[in-house]
Amino acid sequence: MILDISWEEDSVSLESREELAGMLNRAIQEGIRLSGGADEAEVSLILVDDRRIHELNREYRGVDRPTDVLSFALQEETEDEPELEFEDDMLGDIVISVPRAREQALEYGHSFEREIVYLAVHGTLHLLGYDHEDDEDKQKMRAKEEEIMTVLGLKR
Repeated sequence: MILDISWEEDSVSLESREELAGMLNRAIQEGIRLSGGADEAEVSLILVDDRRIHELNREYRGVDRPTDVLSFALQEETEDEPELEFEDDMLGDIVISVPRAREQALEYGHSFEREIVYLAVHGTLHLLGYDHEDDEDKQKMRAKEEEIMTVLGLKR
C-alpha cells in the first residue's frame, strides 16, 4: 500500500507528524486489508484546516460548511456505467480537517490521535465503496469501522 500524506495544516508539530503518519498509514492499510481491497492500493491523504475543507465541501458536494472528512474515490462505478477495468490501483483522496478532528476528540472524550485515525478509516471505507445513506448501509459501515479500530487497538 502506498500512502502519500500532505500537510496543508500546520497545527501539528513536526515531531508529532512522523508518529501520526505511521498511525494513519497503518489505519488506511488495515482498512483496505480488512475490506478486501488491493494490496498495492494507493491513497492520497491531505490534512487541511477548516477553511480549505469548507471550500472543497462547497465546491464538490454543494454543502456550504466545513466537515470533518471528505473522500474522493477514483474508482467508483455507477449503475449507468459498464463495469470498469482500472489501469492502476489509485483508490483516491481523503481530506481531513485537523481542527475539526481536535474539536470532535474533545467532544467525544478521546484523544486527537484516535479521532484522526477514525476519520482516516472512515474516509478509506468511502474509497472502497462503503456508504451511510440508509440504515442498513450505515450499520455495515459502522461495523467495519469498529472492526478496524479494534485491530488498531483504538476501540471505544
